[in-house]
Amino acid sequence: MKPTTPTEYLAALDEPRRSELKSLHAAIRKAAPKLKPYLAYNGTMIGYGPYHYVYATGREGDCPIVALSSRAQYVSVYICGHRNGKNIAEAAKSKLGKVSVGKACIRFKRLEDLNLPALLDLVRKAAPLLDNGSTDFSL
Repeated sequence: MKPTTPTEYLAALDEPRRSELKSLHAAIRKAAPKLKPYLAYNGTMIGYGPYHYVYATGREGDCPIVALSSRAQYVSVYICGHRNGKNIAEAAKSKLGKVSVGKACIRFKRLEDLNLPALLDLVRKAAPLLDNGSTDFSL
């Protein structure tokens, strides 16, 4: 059965991934309590803080400000937001630990590979997107 809530999503994971993601979920919730969790992208990840964007081209959509996902080979944390034309996740790559970083995606195999305080700092930096009304993820 496909999960319909963040709690069900976490419960469906095998150990040790379940414990790691439960710990990360709790840490994200504590760091940014205004970002309400929900199941995003057809139940493939936990999203925090639904965000509606509209680009100048007219393209629009919804995405979470922060998201957490268990993939087959790694865990992914997605962090929206950019400053001075640079994505905040990419800009913080050197501080995040033994991770791989894309524009908004931070991937790691085990929670111990991640510098959790550095990640939570990014979560706190991205959280104001919920209220700023930006259409381009600018912080």
